[in-house]
Amino acid sequence: MQVWQDEEIARGEPRFRDRTDAGAVLAQHLARFRQADAVVLGIPRGGVVVAAEVARQLGLPLDVLVARKLGAPMSEEFAIGAVTANGGRFLDHKLIERLGVSDAYLTAVTDTQRAEARRREERFRAGRPPLAVRGRTVIVVDDGLATGSTMRAAVRSLRQHEPARVVVAVPVGSREACAALRHEADEVVCPFEPSAFGAVGNYYADFTQTADDEVQDLLTQARGEPLAAVTGPRR
Repeated sequence: MQVWQDEEIARGEPRFRDRTDAGAVLAQHLARFRQADAVVLGIPRGGVVVAAEVARQLGLPLDVLVARKLGAPMSEEFAIGAVTANGGRFLDHKLIERLGVSDAYLTAVTDTQRAEARRREERFRAGRPPLAVRGRTVIVVDDGLATGSTMRAAVRSLRQHEPARVVVAVPVGSREACAALRHEADEVVCPFEPSAFGAVGNYYADFTQTADDEVQDLLTQARGEPLAAVTGPRR
């Protein structure tokens, strides 16, 4: 299995070619789940591309779990937490206190992002019901972990549906985020945890933004349906 050291990063390595390549590497570390009673859930958008390759190589069904970042008042890109469509929420209470974020703002941004998560889930699934996870192993995949806020919200959301086991799987992640997720999930699979993380995109040669249509198409293909079967709006 492919595992890297920090000195390789210093030389400009490793670098996944793209998210599909990262999924192939990650699948090697998840080989024990091949043909198991398990499902793979990808976090859109980029995480679904990684998850699709994991699901393909392991022979497992693929679905989506939409989690949305909660941005700070001064910058939407600065995460203070995350939510999912069905009620999961993670808040970085220390950061919220340090920034002086009000309860009113938290309520408003949570409602907005939860509604957006629901809208995206409906679009990506195109009328299909979610896969059943009760009593099964659920492998939750993203293209990397920086702060881990989105993934923590996803795991908390999943717990409401009583899976037998939740496995967080990412090609690369910060040591701090992976450590935090080990308190939330039953297992964290991350082939590379660099000591100086930076950004997820640093570990990919091609980190082109994934389009909504690509996510929708991957989910359709994973269910063995023709692309023409997608009924959601294409924008």
